[in-house]
Order: sequence, then C-alpha cells, then structure tokens
Amino acid sequence: MSLRYRTIFLSDIHLGTRGCQAELLLSFLSRHDAETIYLIGDIFDGWKLRRGWHWPAFHNDVVQALLDKARLGTRIIFIPGNHDEVMRGYLGTHFGGIEVVRDASFEAADGKRYLVTHGDQYDVIVLNAKWLAILGDRAYGFLIWLNPRINQVRRLWGGQYWSLSKWTKQQVKQAVNLISRYEEVLADDARRGGYDGVICGHIHHANISTIGEITYVNTGDWVESCTAIVEEESGTLRLIDWEAAMTRRKHARRAARKRARKRKATTET
Repeated sequence: MSLRYRTIFLSDIHLGTRGCQAELLLSFLSRHDAETIYLIGDIFDGWKLRRGWHWPAFHNDVVQALLDKARLGTRIIFIPGNHDEVMRGYLGTHFGGIEVVRDASFEAADGKRYLVTHGDQYDVIVLNAKWLAILGDRAYGFLIWLNPRINQVRRLWGGQYWSLSKWTKQQVKQAVNLISRYEEVLADDARRGGYDGVICGHIHHANISTIGEITYVNTGDWVESCTAIVEEESGTLRLIDWEAAMTRRKHARRAARKRARKRKATTET
C-alpha cells in the first residue's frame, strides 16, 4: 500500500555513481506517491559519467519508475543541478512527461510560497573555482567508495549503517560553517524574492529549519542519508529519512521473528 502526498521533493540522487543508493530509492518510490514530484538537481551525475560509464540495472529502474509515475498522471518537474547541468540546455522541454525548468515557485496547500532551486548557484566554490569543486567531488567519491567497505566490517559486529562522508562533513569545522552560510544565503534570497521559504538540495545535508521568518528546507540526498521532503495535504512539509525507516523495519521484523521463536520453544516444552 502506497502513502500518497500532495508533493514529494527529491534531489541529489547521483545516478551513474557507485555511491547512489538506487535500491533504497526504488523501495521509497514504490511506497510513496504524490500529485507532483520535484526533482531538484543532480539526479544523474554527468561529471562521473564523463570519466567512466557506470549505469547498473537499478539505476535504469529508478528512471523507469519515475517515467511510470509520469505516465500515470503524476506531474514531475526537473530542476537541473551542477552535476546534471547538461540538462540546462533543454529548459522548457518535456522528456517522457517530465518538465525541465531552471527553478520554480511552489505554493503549498497552506498558502506559503517557496523558491525551489538546486542551490549550486549560491555555492561560491562551484561558481568561482569549478576545478576545486571537481577536485572536492573526487575526494568525496573516494569516501563514498570506502564507506561500504567500512560498513561490511561493522556488520560483522551487528553495527548499523554509518556514513563516513557525512561524519567527515560534520567534524570539519570549515564544512559546518559553509553549510550554515549556504543556508543563510538561500534564506536571504528567498526573503528578497518575497517568498516564505526555500526548498533546495546540493549540499547533501537534509534539514528543515527557520532562519528569521524564512523556512529553509533541504531535501538531502540518496548517497549518504537517503532522505526526501514530502508535503502533506495540510501544506505541512516533513522530512523522511528512508534509510533510518528501513533500518527500524528490519529490526522490528528481526525482533518479531525472535519473539515467535521464543513462543514456539515455550509451546514445545
């Protein structure tokens, strides 16, 4: 049974990379529907694909799942980011029912207006030193490559999934400061534009917070955190941490099986 929302916001899926959690995203898409889905940039990773082709079946399945939703009547709006910037050459066109736009003005059910943008245009590094951004992307890619190997060892001792790249960003003071500054700059721009809030991606840091009178919303990503933003029928925006939800379900099933075995053993004795 699928949960249905008024709107779903997804970003930073990074199809075409080894770090993309396509299987988790497919499970999310199979259980969640909406009238409108916003794809807020870096849906595929052109930077990585130019260096070497990586496109397993699950990545193709994600594209097909989105096209199927569009075919069944879901409005899908694609706002390209810096990693899939090639699509900025196709603004105003439709691909299989998916609209390509630079950014969008979104009005929630409660009447609040939000600027919807990927957010890379507010990133000084991407704008003024693209070579540095690409270098940083390669370092980030190495952390993503290393992460599953660390988690294989952690699972031997029953440890939960842990994101090395996410932890690294949280520990580096400069990265924390940049995230904070990024949020403030987007909130300021939304304020100047007369919006009540801003919905973005880009920095892989899921968050719903209030900066002054502006609601700042970041969808997160499907590499580190596997998060999405959903709008309920009331207009309330909510963050879904799908990786955490699936982990809880797994633990609940494991606990239920354990209780069942205990009951069976008690009955037999």
